[in-house]
Amino acid sequence: MTEVVISGCCGKMGRVVNEIISNRNDAHVCEGIDINAVKYSDFTVVSCPNQLTSKPDVIIDFSHPSSLGGLLDYAKTNGTALVLASTGYNDEEIAKIKSAAKEVPIFFTANMSLGINLMRELAKKAVSVLGNQFDIEIIERHHNQKIDAPSGTALMLAESINEASDGQYNYVYDRHSVRKKRDAKEIGIHSVRGGTIVGEHEIVFAGRDEVITITHSAASKQVFAVGAVNAAIFLQGKPAGLYSMADMI
Repeated sequence: MTEVVISGCCGKMGRVVNEIISNRNDAHVCEGIDINAVKYSDFTVVSCPNQLTSKPDVIIDFSHPSSLGGLLDYAKTNGTALVLASTGYNDEEIAKIKSAAKEVPIFFTANMSLGINLMRELAKKAVSVLGNQFDIEIIERHHNQKIDAPSGTALMLAESINEASDGQYNYVYDRHSVRKKRDAKEIGIHSVRGGTIVGEHEIVFAGRDEVITITHSAASKQVFAVGAVNAAIFLQGKPAGLYSMADMI
């Protein structure tokens, strides 16, 4: 049985994670962390990691990048594994995650969906086949409450494509500010915010007289919660290191 603490437990994703775990027999929520401590289940909710009274195997975080420092400190002090599922980390925060992974096991990916990670691999394969003959654009769509743009998943997809292309591309987020033709060595990344869209990502490979698209659409937040819980089970007993969906699948 994997003992889990949910960070951000009172938010939408935290509640979905709790629901997923409550229907499984290989994990148990022993406590929750949330700055808005509202008790809605049978576990205790505290406002920060150092107030935890339980000894969790893993902390699943669906809160906010501002919570990262406290979580990393707690994990390193107590040898607790982390599943970091929040989005919007900056370069400095990502560097801290990589450094902490030298001491504790950390599962870190921009998207917990199995389908998105398959999409990532398909995009890398497409680049290896299409080479420099196709322009690449990424379009992401999310609900009107999402704060960060572009999404971490869109950036993850762009970085995967760029890595498969020996880093030859630069990213363009705002075309209207520069009136010039599209450069062949760029990936356009575009954000749409509206309604209750859970998450949609599209990669467009536009060539001469033909267009190839790879698309993923999430119908509910459960796909991300299931991935995070599976990651928590996967991490139990693992040595220190930085893990991703590629390791799990």
